[in-house]
Amino acid sequence: MADDETKQNVDDMSFEAALEELENIVNKLESGRVDLEESIGIYERGEKLKARCDAMLKQAEARIEKITLKPDGTASGTEPLEVE
Repeated sequence: MADDETKQNVDDMSFEAALEELENIVNKLESGRVDLEESIGIYERGEKLKARCDAMLKQAEARIEKITLKPDGTASGTEPLEVE
């Protein structure tokens, strides 16, 4: 991809920006209107964007806590969310 140098560094992107660019890449690839060389380049960038989004989601999940309840239904505190 010729304009890779002008693209924002994936590691500096917000989740929303990375996801939006990833969606654009998927749409381009699915359209079939890009040549093979460009397809390879944007696919590789898409892999980096996907990894960035996955990492950011895992970080967010690690910060989420679930509310614990007493037997009477009132809140008793919080504990870490168990992510599978």
